[in-house]
Amino acid sequence: MKSFELKYKSFGENSILIEWPSIIDETILKNILLFKSEIEKKISTKNVYLKSSYNSLLITYPIINNTQYKVLELKKIYQEINFIKKQVFYKWEIPVCYDLSFGSDLEYLEKSLSIDKKEIISLHSKKEYRVYNIGFLPGFLYLGGLDKKIHHPRKKNPKFNIPIGSVGIGGSQTGIYPNESPGGWHIIGNSPINLFDSEQSPPCFVRPGDKVSFISISLKEYELLKIQVESKLYVFNKTVTND
Repeated sequence: MKSFELKYKSFGENSILIEWPSIIDETILKNILLFKSEIEKKISTKNVYLKSSYNSLLITYPIINNTQYKVLELKKIYQEINFIKKQVFYKWEIPVCYDLSFGSDLEYLEKSLSIDKKEIISLHSKKEYRVYNIGFLPGFLYLGGLDKKIHHPRKKNPKFNIPIGSVGIGGSQTGIYPNESPGGWHIIGNSPINLFDSEQSPPCFVRPGDKVSFISISLKEYELLKIQVESKLYVFNKTVTND
């Protein structure tokens, strides 16, 4: 992994925004997460908030008396990073039912993309996706790696009530709605698992940098897994990955 020429900007009264090149790229993501990890080790983060995104890292302090000093401190940490160091992430298998009762936009995508529904499902479920970010809802995974054949712009008119667990396509990304909410992504299936549980620690088990693969399941399998999830008997299939 290489180092980058970063931009450091004052962001509000007590925050510093660090920016990488403005592209969606796994090398940049890993660079951000490694820098974030080093900051957590070398700066007391009890009262410091760190939030990463596709190409930036926001650091919010309780108070900043000298922005220039803070920037120099951060630059020093970045310069001392061992970029050969391997980072450990998990790969999670997430079951998804692509039945038309869940995939409300599959037929629309079939016509719009001129690709058969079965092919859309196959292209979506055979890929491994990198988790780039978590938001706009708690537990909403922004996943990169969607096959270019099924890229599609978001809806011009979003729906008000997207069901919990809905799996959708938005532009070059795919993701899962962790709660019922408004949304403008094209829905192609549903997962019976919970991606966010406020009673658990951490409430979202997936982290930026992790990988996700979707396992296609039947409607009957979905119903059985839903019972396991609701009974808190479901066990996630995960493996360690450092790629």
